[in-house]
Amino acid sequence: MKKTNIFLALILAFFLNGCEDVVSIDLKTDAPKLVIEASINWYKGTSGREQKIKLTTTTGYYSDQIPTVSGATVTIKNSSNITFYFAELSDKGVYTCDNFIPVINETYTLTIINNDNAYYAAETLKSVAPISEIIQNNEGGFTGTEVEIKTYYTDPANETNYYLYQYNYSNTMNQNLYADEDTFFQGNKFFSVSQSDDLQIGDKVTVTHYGVSKPYYNYMNVLINIAGSTGGSPFQSPPATVRGNIINTTNPNNFPLGYFSISEADTKTYTIE
Repeated sequence: MKKTNIFLALILAFFLNGCEDVVSIDLKTDAPKLVIEASINWYKGTSGREQKIKLTTTTGYYSDQIPTVSGATVTIKNSSNITFYFAELSDKGVYTCDNFIPVINETYTLTIINNDNAYYAAETLKSVAPISEIIQNNEGGFTGTEVEIKTYYTDPANETNYYLYQYNYSNTMNQNLYADEDTFFQGNKFFSVSQSDDLQIGDKVTVTHYGVSKPYYNYMNVLINIAGSTGGSPFQSPPATVRGNIINTTNPNNFPLGYFSISEADTKTYTIE
């Protein structure tokens, strides 16, 4: 795997060195769409009161800045009609709440009012099994010579559960995400696994497991598969529009990008030995 990456890097360097002129292609830019980053996560061991939602818009391919959306009204309401208001920070486009009340299996509705458009989504807070242990394996990967870690938990019996696994590495900006369902391990001990072939002694790996709904599981599977097919990240611009669960009730054709998710999460950091 490492030899292949080196080979590709050498080919890329050869072609880059052979190019002297920078060619800019005149690309068609569509009207900006609202992008809603509304991932509400309740980490085990915390109150979950402090939450954040970020609003931006899409922009041109060559732009090096992401436009933020200021002046919107952002709220989340639970099934008891308790409303949690998100106030905009001095950091424009970022809206925060410090009194959110997370409850497992509670259904919440997100409402955003911006530029005379109303956006709405509903989602249920799903629990996650606690991480029980992390085990390092020095004979992992496809070659049997790579360092990998497995993060274990016990899946609850007699219920269907969906998971999102996230791995962040201290030695790179890249991260791994993948979604899973408990069809083949329901009620049993199971694990997620790191997907980096460059782990070295002293590197730190932060693992987070999220309990997610079935619709969010399906959404993330599509997003991750698209990103994987292009060698990118799920949070880069995909080659096709992936619609989330947020609708524009004022003008349904002008739908936003993003997803309103709400999850219990457990996170641990492991140092490679």
